[in-house]
Amino acid sequence: MSMRRLVVSLFALALVVGAVSAVFAAPAPKAGWPSQLKFMAGPPGGNWFALGNAFADMWSREVLQTTSSSGGGVANIINADTKKGDLGFSVTSLLGAAIKGEQDFLGRPVKNAVVMANLYTQYTYFIMRKDFAQKHGITKLGDVFRKKVPVRMATLKPGTASEFVVKSLFMKGYGVTYKDIKKMGGSVEFASYDGGADLLADNHIDMFAFSVGKVASIVMNIESNTNVVILPVDDDALKALSDAYGTETFTINPGIYKSVTKPVKTVGDYTCVVIRKDLPENLVYELCKALWKNKDNLAKAVQDMKELNPKEAIPKGVPAHPGAVRFWKEAK
Repeated sequence: MSMRRLVVSLFALALVVGAVSAVFAAPAPKAGWPSQLKFMAGPPGGNWFALGNAFADMWSREVLQTTSSSGGGVANIINADTKKGDLGFSVTSLLGAAIKGEQDFLGRPVKNAVVMANLYTQYTYFIMRKDFAQKHGITKLGDVFRKKVPVRMATLKPGTASEFVVKSLFMKGYGVTYKDIKKMGGSVEFASYDGGADLLADNHIDMFAFSVGKVASIVMNIESNTNVVILPVDDDALKALSDAYGTETFTINPGIYKSVTKPVKTVGDYTCVVIRKDLPENLVYELCKALWKNKDNLAKAVQDMKELNPKEAIPKGVPAHPGAVRFWKEAK
């Protein structure tokens, strides 16, 4: 190849590389915006981790360069509050507790972390062996505590959203702690979803409590191996937890699970995005706009994203970012 042809070829290659780079380059930050954003997802291998990467790619393409890292519901709130991260996944009730400096945030209330959007629902299931419920005349969760039934129960590990909601409902709704359950002659274990299901099937526990989506395969798996009932939560307990941490009341309707033959009221919560309150309003508005625009693509990473909607994106009892409030009100 002649020198002239080599120069022409290199020049053409440079134009192609430049064009490709331009396609994938993130938009330039606007006045007052940070140079990039740090998104905090969840542990590797989980839904939050996969969705975090999808969020970061989408925002980098349409709004501002965004990186995604592993994280957790409690840590993400703390890191947003202290500016070690900019935004990330959590659950709405956890932020409610964080603002009050209670439970996992005891003595360290947060002031700079707010909601950007509720993404999709989380239902809390109190699943009890049917033979145990019939033996003790238990038709709703409060019966366990009113009758002081020695229940052997399990939930997920401390630090998870499930364990937080369960212990918070016990304390705020019924005035009961794990220690009280043990004083009643019962026990409390911590297990994975599959581990708790096995304990229930083997009759090593009487009740398994956890939070998961509206249509949960783990609940169906439990029903296929064990004759169970899903206990409704008492109305006054639901209100107490809602007043404390901003949870809602959701209803498990018949038609999803074979053990549910009439509507079952339970604790409702949301996987949400928490964000620094001190980020510019116009930036957060654009982040929400891109999120809503790309809902269908994001649902390919995690199907639950199909539930995202403007009417439920802003929580009732927990503060949200002004930029988010403005966008989701306009999108209704």
